[in-house]
Amino acid sequence: MAKKTKQGGGTGTPATVALTAAGTAFTVHAYEHDPAAASYGEEAAQAMGVSPERVFKTLIAEADGALTVAVVPVAGSLDLKALAAAVGAKRAVMADPAAAERSSGYVRGGISPLGQRRRLPTVLDASASAHATICVSAGRRGLELELSPTDLATLTNALLAPIARP
Repeated sequence: MAKKTKQGGGTGTPATVALTAAGTAFTVHAYEHDPAAASYGEEAAQAMGVSPERVFKTLIAEADGALTVAVVPVAGSLDLKALAAAVGAKRAVMADPAAAERSSGYVRGGISPLGQRRRLPTVLDASASAHATICVSAGRRGLELELSPTDLATLTNALLAPIARP
């Protein structure tokens, strides 16, 4: 079962620091991460008792060679052609995991769209707007942030586009 804590709550990560500094309302959900979990996102959804359509994973891709953040529901997958089209690129591929970790400052499975070391172009799947709140990584495995998709889009300067497929 996920433990809920309000803003801060001793769970300071660059993502929570960024939200607090911006004065944005959010909730932190902590849960015991199982290193053997097949899917970090689905593990988070189950631990929090939240629909996988409301839990979003943060992926880093390269669109025409430029690192780009894609935020999509854990219930689906990233459509690389749609991501490329959304950012006006000819082609997109998943970024090298080491490059994604270096750029974001987070480890795989814990990459947050917020508080990244380098601000990258960000695309949030349009399905996020169907929910009052969504969950994204707070910056480490076993820690999720719940916030409004509008706040997430504003803070990351994200473009909303249909970039996920079921």
